[in-house]
Amino acid sequence: MEVLIYLVPLALGLGLLGLGAFLWTLKSGQYDDLDGAGWRAIMDDEEEPVSAPAEPQTRFPSPRAREG
Repeated sequence: MEVLIYLVPLALGLGLLGLGAFLWTLKSGQYDDLDGAGWRAIMDDEEEPVSAPAEPQTRFPSPRAREG
């Protein structure tokens, strides 16, 4: 029973510490946008458009190029 002299104040102190941390998160705006973080996690990143080359490069010359 003597251990309760230490455990009760320790439990109250930890409870007050948790309450203080919760109030700090409320004050700092952690809960302002609840849906935004969830949507940002599943949205695809926007990809930059790939520019097409000016002239298509082929591996083999066209048949008309061989005739001339």
